[in-house]
Amino acid sequence: MSSSFPSRDSGQLVLVVEDETGIADILIAYLQRDGLRTLHAEDGEQALRLFRQARPDIVLLDIHLPGMDGVDVLKHIRSDGATPVIMVTALADDVDKLLSLRLGADDYVVKPFSPAEVVARVRAVLRRSAPITTTAAAPIRVGRLEIDLEAHAAFSVDEGGETQAAPLPLTLTEFRLLACLAAQPRRCFSRSHLIETCLPESEALDRVIDSHLSKLRRKLQAAGHDDLIETVRGIGYRLWPGA
Repeated sequence: MSSSFPSRDSGQLVLVVEDETGIADILIAYLQRDGLRTLHAEDGEQALRLFRQARPDIVLLDIHLPGMDGVDVLKHIRSDGATPVIMVTALADDVDKLLSLRLGADDYVVKPFSPAEVVARVRAVLRRSAPITTTAAAPIRVGRLEIDLEAHAAFSVDEGGETQAAPLPLTLTEFRLLACLAAQPRRCFSRSHLIETCLPESEALDRVIDSHLSKLRRKLQAAGHDDLIETVRGIGYRLWPGA
């Protein structure tokens, strides 16, 4: 277990939350060999403490932990922001995976796994979390929603046309889905296209996209953007701004 924070001079920081020391040691060795910095937590309480102190770039989070389990840790992380999280489970059960994804996880891996594959997943999620570059200087405006690709954030716009200061609390996957749909309003995107565009190098299923879109819808509705995302039966989704 790491007792001090690694230097910020090189590499992105991965918080590894794993109670099995042997597995944690192997993951840390592979991550560090790939140029990433690491911190290790053995239980949920320690994971949250290190998360709040160190602000890692990504969290590799085991579901089954002593005391507070990984799902509860994920809920706390999501209430604090959109830091990418990859869940690790020993159960090859879609219900377990989908529960984590509904709560805001960005990907999952199932034990037993190849450490090299886990590093590849971490790199893939970190790439997806990087700011989206665009040649357009202005953010995308869709109805009363403003999507700033450079800031990697979405904002509500009031009736006077002023952008609200606080961004919507979206995970990186939810933001990428929203940005993809908003780039071409009224176009219907298939689930497979959304997976390839927004979750590359993931093994996501169609129903995982449904789970992410369902949570995104709820967040948009909570911010006053009702019925902005439409389901096209048998095909996929489209963003349909109101008049």
